[in-house]
Amino acid sequence: MAEKPKRPLSAYMLWLSSAREQIKKDNPGIKMTEIAKKGGELWRAMKDKSEWENKAVKQKDEYTKLVQEFERNGGSKDAGRKKSKGARKAAPKKSRNKDSDDDDEESGEESD
Repeated sequence: MAEKPKRPLSAYMLWLSSAREQIKKDNPGIKMTEIAKKGGELWRAMKDKSEWENKAVKQKDEYTKLVQEFERNGGSKDAGRKKSKGARKAAPKKSRNKDSDDDDEESGEESD
């Protein structure tokens, strides 16, 4: 069975992918984390984001079609999803308290 289609990129991520090299050229020696910060500043300052928003909408539509086809062909809605950390059942913690009644009974001492 084929894998579930990957989610489409947001308008910002599409733009950042295209702008990353220019940001590097404009800021020689910039770190990867700084590229993301600079990209965020430039994105917020942009007046017209419609080009990227339209591309994101098109990708989202295509993704929706691919997911529907995937599910029609027997794919599960949960396929490819990672289990969240909160979904795991926590193991009960053992008490290490030396003054507990259980420890007193095992050692033959009684508590008052």
